[in-house]
Amino acid sequence: MTTDTHPQNHPLVYSCSGCSSAAQLANHVALQLDRRGVAEMSCIAGVGGDVPHLMKTVRSGRPIIALDGCPLVCVKSTLARHGIAADRHYQLQQYGVKKRAHEDFDPVQATLVLEQVEADQRAQPLRRPSVVEPSHG
Repeated sequence: MTTDTHPQNHPLVYSCSGCSSAAQLANHVALQLDRRGVAEMSCIAGVGGDVPHLMKTVRSGRPIIALDGCPLVCVKSTLARHGIAADRHYQLQQYGVKKRAHEDFDPVQATLVLEQVEADQRAQPLRRPSVVEPSHG
């Protein structure tokens, strides 16, 4: 989708990656966004664990896409614990994704969610804010 090959210019994407089918669907979508060059995936568990390098990334000022598999909204809550709000938040139950234990996610449903997130990014791109150098003179 994107022609910019520098991941640092892409929005960050954080996803749920728990044990349910909905969580794994969210994780799959985030991985695909990363592999397709739409966003750069980072680690929400590291943010929750206050890992310094990952805290620097989440606080870098880059736009954030958050993918939560279910209404527990663990990604949104983890970001909020650090005073951070996603620029775009998806709670996948709103797209018909059901949370099921001990089952794989539906690949057709994953494709539909991925297409929606990509369409949103095409329609209203989230980009890193430009840094304006101060003028000297």
